[in-house]
Amino acid sequence: MREHDEATDRRDGHAEDARARDGRGALNKRGGHRDGERQLKPLAGFTVGVTAARRAEELGALLERRGASVLHAPALRIVPLADDTELLDATRALVAHAPDTVIATTAIGFRGWVEAAEGWGLGSELLKRLADVEVLARGPKVRGAIRAAGLKETWSPESESMAEVLDRLLAQGVDGHRIALQLHGEPLPGFVESLRAAGAEVVGVPVYRWMPPEDIAPVDRLIDATLARGVDALTFTSAPAAASLLERADRRGVREELLGAMRTDVLAACVGPVTAAPLENEGVPTAQPERFRLGPLVQLLCTRLPERARTLPVAGRRVAIRGSGAVVDGELRTVQPAGMALLRALARRPGWVVSRAELLRALPGPGSDEHAVETAMARLRAALGDAKLIQTVVKRGYRLALDAAPESGKYDAGTDA
Repeated sequence: MREHDEATDRRDGHAEDARARDGRGALNKRGGHRDGERQLKPLAGFTVGVTAARRAEELGALLERRGASVLHAPALRIVPLADDTELLDATRALVAHAPDTVIATTAIGFRGWVEAAEGWGLGSELLKRLADVEVLARGPKVRGAIRAAGLKETWSPESESMAEVLDRLLAQGVDGHRIALQLHGEPLPGFVESLRAAGAEVVGVPVYRWMPPEDIAPVDRLIDATLARGVDALTFTSAPAAASLLERADRRGVREELLGAMRTDVLAACVGPVTAAPLENEGVPTAQPERFRLGPLVQLLCTRLPERARTLPVAGRRVAIRGSGAVVDGELRTVQPAGMALLRALARRPGWVVSRAELLRALPGPGSDEHAVETAMARLRAALGDAKLIQTVVKRGYRLALDAAPESGKYDAGTDA
């Protein structure tokens, strides 16, 4: 039941950068892979879509530092409620009638609440009330915000999980208790219902809420790129972002196509299980890090995306097919979209002849002239830097010059060509 958009501490990204692991294909200190003297960044040749509104620049920088091309399209925006009557009413109610327990869920939300109360002239009264009650902090960041306000948390879960918070409250008994819950824009399925079923009065404190982005064009571009398999992964750091992306696709009439892309070719990387819920409810498999932070999310992509790349022994070379290029013996060779379409078509049947007609159908856009295949093939060979990788079979078509008998286990067949 762990929520995350407030997630993550900046130390995670820096710690991941400093981490070094030895061994073939392991990350080095620069976040790349060793291959003799070459250093290939783990996400080189991959394009990653970022749907986050908060900390998007930080996430994008972490991805770019590891070689990824980043397509940023905030699928939502956070609207502070400093002038919202709901927050004002909740604050007045808690000042007038103190709760027994306050649950602070996010640092940005808790700080925003205190700042809004100060703006209304209720700051000192609110802090005085909170100083005399049980304050539960969901994680270290919100714990820091509580202490910065001059308060002291009563308890914080080791797991940073709302499930652990709920277990503690139910175990100690909440019948007749008044509990203030700082909301943070995402649903808490079963949390409030469980407390009320156990006899508690729950007062929601809506510090901010999620809204659709003011500029929807970047979201449409991200959806189009996903449908065209122009991105290799989509990252999600909040459940509302995932739900918002699906809602926009639904309005455009491409929801099923978008889901199909994420079920097959485009990796959906979510920061935690609650974030993943809207996607998994639609049958989309998701990847999640063990620790619900930005750094581990990026490291997960550094592992999963190269694993999904199709790797083949071709003409004595090791060729790994990534989203926007091919890694030939550890060196990334950038390939134009038409060339990538041909390379993927050849890699789907490595060593077998693929006809010009079939390759023509694989090229992006309409076309009926097989000369377009010859032109794109010439450019592909030039981009790969070794014309021997692709053989011309006269009057039949083209094929990858697949090595006859690669050593067992030396090459990874991969899953995504």
